[in-house]
Amino acid sequence: MPDDAAVARDAAEAEAAFSHPAVEPDATVAYGDHPDQVVDLYAPRGETPRPAPLVVLLHGGAWRSPYDRRHVTPFADFLARRGFAVANVEYRRGSPIPAQGGTAPVAGRWPETFDDVAAAFDALPALVRDALPSADPRRTVVTGHSAGGHLALWVAARHLLPADVPWRTGRPAPLRGVVALAPIADLRAAEELAVCGGACAQLLGGAARFEERLPYADPAALLPSGIATTVVQGRDDIVVPQAVSEAYADAAAKAGEVVGLTLLEDVGHFPLIDPAADACAVVAEEIAQLAF
Repeated sequence: MPDDAAVARDAAEAEAAFSHPAVEPDATVAYGDHPDQVVDLYAPRGETPRPAPLVVLLHGGAWRSPYDRRHVTPFADFLARRGFAVANVEYRRGSPIPAQGGTAPVAGRWPETFDDVAAAFDALPALVRDALPSADPRRTVVTGHSAGGHLALWVAARHLLPADVPWRTGRPAPLRGVVALAPIADLRAAEELAVCGGACAQLLGGAARFEERLPYADPAALLPSGIATTVVQGRDDIVVPQAVSEAYADAAAKAGEVVGLTLLEDVGHFPLIDPAADACAVVAEEIAQLAF
């Protein structure tokens, strides 16, 4: 149980990260008919040669409906000012109807959350060619924060999914790599730690479906991906604790794959997406190492 000082620090970091005004995109494109099936596009700023590497960004928020892509638009703009083209992906999240006797919105929708992320990535190359010509889809890095970090790892491992789901691809995604930020990367480990109030079980449709659906949704079960992967994690994170990232890195090692694990001292959950925080610059450097 986090102590009062840790809780206060987390609240202050969250307030700082959410204090930045939203940054409007250069364009918004749709990959489906639902209002949430859209991607905001940010052209690269500065002197970076064009076309620039493309960063595909997946926001967090425990897969719950109140948290949409708007809260990471300052982070998307930060990356664009670092010379990246950015695609900030929206996807369907949980219903506002309480579940399992709780009062919080349900985390995620099965299968719609996964349908959307898969569809967005399948559509992105053509969408980017048409609407963001300053981007180079051949140099794509996927990043995501928290629940979005889970989705970033999942989408990079679709070629390892069981054959009975439509999300599976016949080959690895043409990615330069994945940079997962405080990701909910091992669903079983996260559920044991009650991360985000049991959000992992809610994502998979409740405790009764958890084990059955785990092979289709858990990045720790979809290894080795064969795609360069780095996890960036704050040591003081009380939202998605370091143990979750370590469980994923251990699972990767057992599968014969090395996953980079960058642990940041005196950093919690939210500075990773806060443009004013030093941790955010570290994230940009990790992305640049894969993209350029």
